[in-house]
Amino acid sequence: MTAPQSAPRAEMPPASDALGQVRTLFISDVHLGTPDCQAALLAKLLRRVRPERLYLVGDIVDLLAMRKRAVLDKDQQALVARVLRLARSGCEVIYIPGNHDAAFRRLCGLKLHNVSIERRAIHTTGSGRRLLVSHGDEFDTHVRIAPWLLKLGDGMHGFILSLNRWCNRARGMFGLPYWSLASALKRRSGTAQRYVAQFEEAAMRQARLEGLDGYVGGHIHQAGFRVEEGVLYCNDGDWVEHCTALAEDAEGALHLIDWQGQILETAPRHLMPRPAPAATPDAVTPEMAGA
Repeated sequence: MTAPQSAPRAEMPPASDALGQVRTLFISDVHLGTPDCQAALLAKLLRRVRPERLYLVGDIVDLLAMRKRAVLDKDQQALVARVLRLARSGCEVIYIPGNHDAAFRRLCGLKLHNVSIERRAIHTTGSGRRLLVSHGDEFDTHVRIAPWLLKLGDGMHGFILSLNRWCNRARGMFGLPYWSLASALKRRSGTAQRYVAQFEEAAMRQARLEGLDGYVGGHIHQAGFRVEEGVLYCNDGDWVEHCTALAEDAEGALHLIDWQGQILETAPRHLMPRPAPAATPDAVTPEMAGA
């Protein structure tokens, strides 16, 4: 999987020129309520990109972190207001709760302030691909990494994110753009990359079991595409480290974009839609995932 930071951003056109009309936008792992949330950058993207449909793919609000300390500054409040304005103005907004906002799963099937809350979704692109959309935490049990390593990784991740905040404050003082220290360090970690690879395989396996063309999710904070056996894996990234989203253009092509709306990577276009299965007895259902 290509890391988004490897793309030569300076030569890429803005999304408003490259994409034209955005049919669908996928965003996850915003972690509202924490000091790491890059709400101002996401608000800038939403001012440039006006999707017909917006998927909020989990961990939009970090209810777990807010138990200890809640941070909801003016940028975060403005971001919430912008999303609600999109919903009122005709954009179809679907909220799929993740593990950090799992309490909202009790509301699945309801529609609040024009925002539909669902456990998962099947999205059909303009080119006919059918994609499973979920946060992705249901695949954690399929990842075979020692529990103590995952626990250590969680602690280190929080520390690295705090360094990331200070690093970008310093860069901002010198007029430099946002850069993810956390992402740079994770790319050098063999354990992190093994976790990512196993997560991707579990997500693609689930899409394959359901006879779907691919998967869209978040959770692991590592954006990119991967294809195996005709199944497309898409991760839209996050808004605490990478600041990326997944955008579908009017023709159904999928692009990974950054907070400036620049294309970082485009998904392969040659995959053919798969026929729907008669039944999926081995599929991971919301109940099996602990919904």
